[in-house]
Amino acid sequence: MDFNILSDCPDFVSDIIPNRVLKGNKPPFSRRVIDEAREIGLYPYFIPIAGEQGHRVMIEGRDTVMLGSNNYLGMTEHPEVKAAAIKAIEKFGVGCTGSRYLNGTLEIHIEMEEKLADFMGTESALMFSTGYQTNVGTIWSLAGKKDIVLSDQYNHASIVDGCRMARPEVIVYDHNDIGSFKDCVLNLPEDKGVLEVTDGLFSMEGDLAKLPEIQSICKKDNISIMVDDAHSIGVLGPHGNGTAAHFGVDVDITMGTFSKSFASMGGFISGNEDILTDIKHSSRTLMFSAAPPPANVATAMRSMELIRDEPEHRNNLWKNARYLINWLNKLGFDTGHSESPIIPVIIGEDVHTVAWWRQLLDRGVYTNPVVYPATPRDRNLIRNSVMATHTKEDLDQVLSVYEEVLDILPFDDD
Repeated sequence: MDFNILSDCPDFVSDIIPNRVLKGNKPPFSRRVIDEAREIGLYPYFIPIAGEQGHRVMIEGRDTVMLGSNNYLGMTEHPEVKAAAIKAIEKFGVGCTGSRYLNGTLEIHIEMEEKLADFMGTESALMFSTGYQTNVGTIWSLAGKKDIVLSDQYNHASIVDGCRMARPEVIVYDHNDIGSFKDCVLNLPEDKGVLEVTDGLFSMEGDLAKLPEIQSICKKDNISIMVDDAHSIGVLGPHGNGTAAHFGVDVDITMGTFSKSFASMGGFISGNEDILTDIKHSSRTLMFSAAPPPANVATAMRSMELIRDEPEHRNNLWKNARYLINWLNKLGFDTGHSESPIIPVIIGEDVHTVAWWRQLLDRGVYTNPVVYPATPRDRNLIRNSVMATHTKEDLDQVLSVYEEVLDILPFDDD
């Protein structure tokens, strides 16, 4: 790119980010804005990847370090995981042609749910076709108009949308602020059911929910707890079984996905068998969606088994995460409150953030630019996701590129 990305960048750069309220079901940006952003190389979405998505990928004809994937343990590249998917297709075919509720339940679905319950240490587990559907359908089944949902300010969009669909009263407390959470609990009416919902590992800044404090408060007031562990499963816990296991606390329902550490597509909840039976017979996203294809289930199942039986994958992940965050901090970057392999680099202003993304990509490092409303307006950031399969050479290349871009796009002193 041969122009000054900060001084020559048109005003529309921030407009390519969907940060305005939709009006009349029209998108908050025009086709002209998208086309102009693409023309100057500042459109950060739908970037095509050529070939397999591993720790290095081909983007725009360049060998690139993949630092923007949720493939935390690198299971998409594992030969045993690939073989399991092929075997499942040979036995069950490529699709289910119906919902779990009717003709879509295969033997492999039941096997996976039994193994998931054992992996999570719970009575039961229930699969959905996507993680998004898991949260929406579960919340819809658990909470109604006469109930209250307590929700962390930074909770995932699927939790927000589940609440919109179920239409309980929603009380949002300040992100990871136990004082704010206590104030909400103190003011709860006594005649309503209450559900606390929180991400376990927050997907943008990599910090963990304060589950021990939350669980202690909820236990006193008989408040049920649901934890979205989409980014925690495979990463946290004694054998990758999530945030509650990591902290050694009990929660009522844990939600997880297959699309991160399990290298597949789908979602699940685990918990009390009676509660899950009720959800199984009331969740609209389960009852009215096609069942997860057998290859997806087999992929997730073999990944789960490898995570349980081979702790070296998780050990490598954490070793790589510590290495990267330590050196980013030594170079003077603000990595926020990360406690995980999700490592943000706080940039601040949205145009500057997109500029950083582009400069990193041009030098062979793929990251994710995260801007409002996915993060507060003053905390736009570059999201880095470390993988177990990254080599030291990969990470050293990343650090070298970050240092190089810092000379081109320095931060304001204030």
